[in-house]
Amino acid sequence: MDAVTFGVLGAVTAGRGPHPLALKGLRHRAVLARLILARRRVVPVARLVEDLWETPPPRAVGAVRTFVGDLRRALEPDRPPRAPARLLVTEGPGYALRAAPDAVDAWRFEAAVAEADRLPAAQAPERLRAALGEWRGPAYAEFGTEDWARGERSRLTELRLRAVERRAELLVELGRAAEAVPDLDAHLTEHPWREESWRLLALALYRTGRQADALAVLRRARALLAGRLGIDPGPRLRRLEAGILAQDPELDPPGEPADAAARLWTRATEAYDRTVAAGARARLESTVGLLRSLAVTGGGGLEAAREHRMAAVQAAEETGDADLAARVIGAYDVPANWTRSDDPELARRIVEAAERTLAVLPGAPSADAARCRLLATVALESRGVRSPRGPGAAAEAEDIARRLDDPALLAFALNGVFMQSCTRAGLAPRRDAIGAELVTLGLRHGLVNHEVLGHLIRLQARAALADLTAADEHARAADRLAERHERPLVAVFTAWYRALREAVSAGSSPGPSDSPGSSGSSQDSAEAAYRSAAARLDGAGMPGLERGLLPLALLGLRLSRGRPARVDPGADWGPYRPWAEPFALLAEGRDTEARGALRALPEPPPDLLYEALCCAEAALALALGDRPALRRTYDRLLPAAGELAGAGSGLLTFGPVDGWLAAIRRALEE
Repeated sequence: MDAVTFGVLGAVTAGRGPHPLALKGLRHRAVLARLILARRRVVPVARLVEDLWETPPPRAVGAVRTFVGDLRRALEPDRPPRAPARLLVTEGPGYALRAAPDAVDAWRFEAAVAEADRLPAAQAPERLRAALGEWRGPAYAEFGTEDWARGERSRLTELRLRAVERRAELLVELGRAAEAVPDLDAHLTEHPWREESWRLLALALYRTGRQADALAVLRRARALLAGRLGIDPGPRLRRLEAGILAQDPELDPPGEPADAAARLWTRATEAYDRTVAAGARARLESTVGLLRSLAVTGGGGLEAAREHRMAAVQAAEETGDADLAARVIGAYDVPANWTRSDDPELARRIVEAAERTLAVLPGAPSADAARCRLLATVALESRGVRSPRGPGAAAEAEDIARRLDDPALLAFALNGVFMQSCTRAGLAPRRDAIGAELVTLGLRHGLVNHEVLGHLIRLQARAALADLTAADEHARAADRLAERHERPLVAVFTAWYRALREAVSAGSSPGPSDSPGSSGSSQDSAEAAYRSAAARLDGAGMPGLERGLLPLALLGLRLSRGRPARVDPGADWGPYRPWAEPFALLAEGRDTEARGALRALPEPPPDLLYEALCCAEAALALALGDRPALRRTYDRLLPAAGELAGAGSGLLTFGPVDGWLAAIRRALEE
């Protein structure tokens, strides 16, 4: 049987599925409305009597009990006689309505507005539109004159008005000003005293090329405010009018993503300066929201967000408010699919701040969501670091998120779980499951960034499992979403995947080393594809991905074809230099030094290139006949049998793991 749902954003109603429930008279609905307003808390019978009657009749308490009995029969018609009620319960001196968090339209509306504040700017307008769709009329419509309803009606109405304005503001900033105009027009017809709405309408008109209409709107606002309220327009309206008359370039519509990123960053830094100067905590949280939106633009936006993120965290910690620090640290839920940090020092400092905040956060259940975000942050920022803390934090965050049943929180936690899923070889199936759940969460709850992340994770995992047909589908899905929602960084990863695809094709028909013909041309084609993909990294703002990637990909291309390694010691090998230098020593005939370098190699870090670096070590061990190194790499690679080595990165490959295992076995048997 469908669960019972309740409506108070309009007339007070109850229903089961599409069928309304009969609630009898006005006072029955008043009792139900009063219990909904209490938000699952107990309302004493004496308070219900006081609220329902100005002058209570002699048998008012009995009447209330009758109303409650009638409501129980309507809400739970199949409840056996004498069985305790499960929904409208008796507790202590009164009654409580134990409705589910999503069973009341007002509660859903508030949750959706709060969720929109956490979403990237491109996703928030649609979430707010859906939230505003919950409204059917004035809140608690038939009880507008009742004292007990007045405060809640005013609060919900103000929240609705701010949601309308916030959606319009987002549309204007996203370059979709024309979409904001009709709703703002209708909004101002009902609420003409809202100065912010007048400002947004004028700005939206100006950005759609209607300068004269924009000025006319500002004149109407001036006349109305003066005529009805006897006041002049506020400073924001006056500045906008002056800017329109001067055709200030700052009022122009957003341009290309890079320009939009610069504009967002300017506003973020201004907001941060105001925060520090005025101690405005809400502004500090808003600044982090802007940084989060800025990060997904890539390039300079990502670098700027990274550069200033720690300043926001420090400012929050300096307030001494653990809740604020938790919100600021945990608000930066930018999806990440690369398991090596772009700035290890910043990551270390963020983890330390998160751990400090976790240590002082209250242990009450009300802090669970904040605790989950802090733990997910620890897991994300500990990527590529071999320590039990990262996987432990990821598992704890996932447990909390599932218990709270919060989709956005779960998506954030799963990102942390993914970052900690490379502790050994052969974990591609686990990552594939994580990606699949993220895609589902994104589709069901409008979490576009995490939907994209899910497709990229599945691309990587299916490539590792040699299921390139499925990987192709996820690459196309990620590209479609990126184009629709302006996520330029996605194309960097899909371009690298297509280079990997070319490399796999180049390895499908091996031939004599360096001989002319199809195999040589396919090798050249794969190398060209890698170089083309590498060019996309220039200015992408992802040094953790960029450094050393191209030379490592080219090394894998040669080794997967059974060709001798050609290592340019002068290339930027970045973090992969320890695996490259022994090849250079070997090429120079310095076998003893190469053997020493091989034996000094650490275990590869727990990231998506774990198997690739194991294969590089295996190639060195095979060339030098180093049996301990061969046994070590064999044991590390064995869990990934059947996979394509390195393809779990979605970027490059060292060929089939089975080929490396067979070569190591042959060498150990000699």
